This record gives sequence, structure tokens and C-alpha cells, in this order.
Amino acid sequence: MVSLKLQKRLASSVLKCGKGKVWLDPNEVNEISMANSRQNIRKLVKDGFIIRKPQKIHSRSRARRAHEAKQKGRHSGYGKRRGTREARLPTKILWMRRMRVLRRLLRKYREAKKIDKHMYHDMYLKVKGNMFKNKRVLMENIHKSKAEKAREKTLADQFEAKRAKSKASRVRKIARRDERLAQVR
Repeated sequence: MVSLKLQKRLASSVLKCGKGKVWLDPNEVNEISMANSRQNIRKLVKDGFIIRKPQKIHSRSRARRAHEAKQKGRHSGYGKRRGTREARLPTKILWMRRMRVLRRLLRKYREAKKIDKHMYHDMYLKVKGNMFKNKRVLMENIHKSKAEKAREKTLADQFEAKRAKSKASRVRKIARRDERLAQVR
């Protein structure tokens, strides 16, 4: 068996690949061993005595399947976790998300004239003070305080109407008394 070390090296250079990727035809050993220059190697490549082997297949199907399972929430038990809970999903990020959601809701309500600027400010400070754990709770609170405000307003209006009525009746009573007195004189 003739050594084809030189030919393999030259072929890898010509084909621009590693020596492992070069295939030398075992039936044409004599022909190949005669080639001692790049020119000759190029000729042999053209004739098909020296071939660059195809790339090995590296399937990603298993990786894809595992990734899909992870998307569904598999393989994430205690045994698979490396970072602490804080490192995996910081509480600060959760806080920021919640703040942004609640403040966005408040802005939307203010622009839609569902709440006035005073109530907006009041609720904004309460949101910052961690009073509402989610949007639903905040909305309920807004509706409750609006209802409370409306109730107070109707009570105040009723009270005002009562006062006006009693004042009018008092004025009428005094007028009547004065009239009676004037008739007696």
C-alpha cells in the first residue's frame, strides 16, 4: 500500500476542506500516487478520483421536540432550575409590569372622562402604594368610589333642596304674618 499522505494534504488544500473530508478512490491508488502537484490533484478531482465527502447530517428534530415541550411548560420542575426564583423572574419586573398596567388603565379612564383628575391623582398614589394587586381590583375600587361620590352628591342635593324649601316656607310664613298684622292695624 502506497502512502497517499501528500496527495491527501494537497487535495484538502485544493478542495478547501479538512483532510478527513477528502475521499481518495481506493481503486485508483496508482493513478493518485503519481500526482505530486496541485495541478495534478485538480485533474484527479475533475475526473472524480478524489471527492470531497458530503457534510454529515445533524438533525435538530429532537431539539425542536424538546423545545416545544418546554414551551408547554414541561421540564421545569425543581430539579431543572439553576437560578433562584428572583434570578429567574425578578419581583421588580413583576412590579413594573403591574404598575404599567394599572397606570395605563388610570390614564385611559381619565382620557375617557370616566374619572376626574382629582380621583385620578388619588388612585395613582394608591396604586403606587401597592393597594391594588391587579386591574380587576382597581376597577372595582374605582366603581365603588364613583358610586359613593354619586350617593353623597344626591344626598347633598336632597339636603340643599330641603333647606331651600324650608327657607321658602319660612319666608312665606313671615310674609303672611306681616300681612295679617297689617290688616289688624
